Amino acid sequence: MPSTRVEKFVGAPRPNVFRALLDAHSVRTWMVPDGMTSRIHEFDARVGGRIRISLTYDLHTRAGKTAPHTDTFHGVFARVVPDREVVQTLEFETDDPDLRGEMTVTYTLDDVPGGTRVTAYHENLPPGLSPDENEIGFRAALAKLAEHAEQAEQAAED
Repeated sequence: MPSTRVEKFVGAPRPNVFRALLDAHSVRTWMVPDGMTSRIHEFDARVGGRIRISLTYDLHTRAGKTAPHTDTFHGVFARVVPDREVVQTLEFETDDPDLRGEMTVTYTLDDVPGGTRVTAYHENLPPGLSPDENEIGFRAALAKLAEHAEQAEQAAED
């Protein structure tokens, strides 16, 4: 099955980026494409903890995977290595067989001069999910993650 791998520099220390991966309020801010609103139903950020998130288009011109204008996915935190790695197994809530199946999303954090390198790897994309579109969305989300973590770092310094 196809996969997507994206790297992003974040101008904030690794522990700050790690916190943004595990904080529901932060995730609601950065893990949402432009033109969509995020709703966190469940977010228990520990190994075995459940995740359930809905993303709804602001304008009802786009079709959702779960409902007419909404994509909902659920899963679990499969691995959490403090300040280093977060692994989630996720699947869309859908009747479309081309969008079904368990996907794995791994975020790996490494120290680099001036901040953190985030490597995000999305494995086992279902056949109905375009790898190119997934990469575009992943890049946008990581840009928002960087902005969020960098703003938090700046606020802590002030």
